[in-house]
Amino acid sequence: MAERTPGRGKAGTEAHYEDGHYYDQAYRRRRHDVRFYADLAAKSRGPVLELGVGTGRVAIAIAELGVDVVGVEPMAPMLERARERLSKRPLDVQRRVELRQGSLERLRLKRRFPLVIAPFNVWMHLYTRPQIERGFATVRHHLSPRGRFVFDVLLPDPVSMARNPSRRYRGGQVPHPRGGIKYRYGEYFSYDPMTQIETTIMDFEHPTKKSESFCTPLTQRQFFPAELEALLHYNGLTVLSHTGDFKGEPITQATESQVIVAKRRPTREARRRSST
Repeated sequence: MAERTPGRGKAGTEAHYEDGHYYDQAYRRRRHDVRFYADLAAKSRGPVLELGVGTGRVAIAIAELGVDVVGVEPMAPMLERARERLSKRPLDVQRRVELRQGSLERLRLKRRFPLVIAPFNVWMHLYTRPQIERGFATVRHHLSPRGRFVFDVLLPDPVSMARNPSRRYRGGQVPHPRGGIKYRYGEYFSYDPMTQIETTIMDFEHPTKKSESFCTPLTQRQFFPAELEALLHYNGLTVLSHTGDFKGEPITQATESQVIVAKRRPTREARRRSST
């Protein structure tokens, strides 16, 4: 086992995203959400603002459907990988994707979008109430009057939250782009009920050289369904749909991802004008 370190703060936010090649390898089979967001983008006719564009997994699929997309990402290695992937696409696809490095909390572009998206648990990296509020402020700032904000987060798992943080849960062998070595993979889980933050320590054990073993922490803010709806409401957004997968099925105990479609809540002035 590699030496485990706390996953809070910057390390838990960034470590999992410091290797774009490994990220793509780890999630190469995750395609169900890509088609969902790409179809939404096509219906909106764009342009689309993607918060947390990562390696371009969703943005490139949107561009391939003929829709312009602006992708914002704080992690340079992810953007580097996104540009590498994009460079292999036809020129017309490349021209439809604008990649920017920056924080979604501080983003203020001088344009609005009919569709703003934050795929694959991006919102789970907003840990505190001020961070969450700044994130929703960014969404409101960039949404057109009839625009939609669509994102997904995991449904909190009581079993995972109750796991023994000192126990290593085995995950078999995992090949890593770093030299092509097959590491013995395992995970540790710990949950803080006060902050609602779950930390996953991903443990990569080298088969022969202990000194080359390493751990990657990942911290994610857990959002319960009723809490999430309240947060959206008090931050000026109205939930249009809140489902348990990308096909529109209801949330159940077996649900993995919550998928939310929201819009800006009309201001008092807008409501007054519409009633006259």
